[in-house]
Amino acid sequence: MSLQLSIPDSIIEALRLPEKRIEQELLHELAVALYSQELLSFGKARELALMDKYQFGQLLAQRDVIRHYSSEELEDDLVYANRQ
Repeated sequence: MSLQLSIPDSIIEALRLPEKRIEQELLHELAVALYSQELLSFGKARELALMDKYQFGQLLAQRDVIRHYSSEELEDDLVYANRQ
């Protein structure tokens, strides 16, 4: 399933962004908003934003969005770190 959003031209023009950056910026904003409201996981939000883990983490930091970090994620990270 995919979803298309219709955004009125007046809104797009009000963004004052170069045309080729509009879609990218809107995806970033949506991903950050959904992640900060805990509606999307980090992985799914970064996928929506079309960014890798590092880039999306940096974007969250720039926006002062606290990263949700579950005990399950901690365990995964510890297992990974112990293998190194």
